Amino acid sequence: MTIVVERDRFRQAILVAVADKEMVKILECAMFHSKSVNDVIRETGVSHSTAYRKIRWMLEQGLLFTEKIDITPDGKKFSLFRSTVKSINIRYEHGIMTVQVEYNINTLERTAERLFSLGSD
Repeated sequence: MTIVVERDRFRQAILVAVADKEMVKILECAMFHSKSVNDVIRETGVSHSTAYRKIRWMLEQGLLFTEKIDITPDGKKFSLFRSTVKSINIRYEHGIMTVQVEYNINTLERTAERLFSLGSD
């Protein structure tokens, strides 16, 4: 189900992201499976510093979300994130720009289920 994006800030973030080839690669990489930054770097070829900077920006804008935080056996913490959108459709007609997205609903539903189950034992 596609939804018209009404929030200006999110609409602007989408436009910036689709115009940036590294951000598009990151969104595609994290669309169906949660990924760590190192996974993204390895799978996309985006440089280390660029990947961290763009992932942080997309997390702040709501294009990515943290699905899980893991701790390695040696005590280091790392995040796994996913894309919040599955598809983006942008149309410009007679001076009016329309941005439609299909949200990655399964991901959002599973995250909500996990959040609500934290309090129940």
